[in-house]
Amino acid sequence: MELCQSDEVGDRAPQSVSWLLDERASAGRENLDASHVSRYDAKEDGDPLGDVRLLQGLGLDAGSTVLDLGAGTGQFTLAVAPICSRVVAADVSPVMQALLRQKVEAAGHKNIECVSAGFLTYEHSGAPVDFAYSRYALHHLPDFWKAQALVRLGHFMRPGAVLRLCDVVYSFQPDEAGERIESWCATGGIGIEADWTRAELEEHVRDEHSTFTWLLEPMIERSGFRIDDVDYSVDGIFARYVVRRR
Repeated sequence: MELCQSDEVGDRAPQSVSWLLDERASAGRENLDASHVSRYDAKEDGDPLGDVRLLQGLGLDAGSTVLDLGAGTGQFTLAVAPICSRVVAADVSPVMQALLRQKVEAAGHKNIECVSAGFLTYEHSGAPVDFAYSRYALHHLPDFWKAQALVRLGHFMRPGAVLRLCDVVYSFQPDEAGERIESWCATGGIGIEADWTRAELEEHVRDEHSTFTWLLEPMIERSGFRIDDVDYSVDGIFARYVVRRR
């Protein structure tokens, strides 16, 4: 298999219909910024080995096909590659993709394919997906498009396949939003190199599309999945799901 192959059509991020959301434009200002991307791994440890172990407990093995949607700098992709048969790392940010390709080349993995595409433009080929992974990516889509993304993802997955979905998803009630969001933003640090600053957290809330758990979870169910497990953070800001394709 060619190392970290490029999909030229995906690189152009085509809009197949005129009303399709432009995912690259919705990717978040910081994820298209080379300075931010270069320090992302220092700022964010996604505990990819923890997620790999979790998925191994659910059947991930040397024969598995894995799809990492919104792969970013490839923390999970690089952690899961030694465990599975094939991993496809898809992301709409050309800056993220460039760094990921460098990291894959340096690591020498031969079973990783890097694809410039997102939830709404990725097209799968080959064996169906056994395990899909998405971390801090789905929130870049407004709710209508989240549902479309989940339906599309389900088409690539075999029945019974597992999706590990981790994101900023609010588990509090609407009338708690002011207090909860202010408390979260107050945790922002002052060092942009190693911390998430208050300004970055505020930008997330203001400009991106994190939603409530009680909106996202019916979306997941209506898109052909079953929620097997969910863990909410104590502050009500984050949720981590184990979801299975029906």
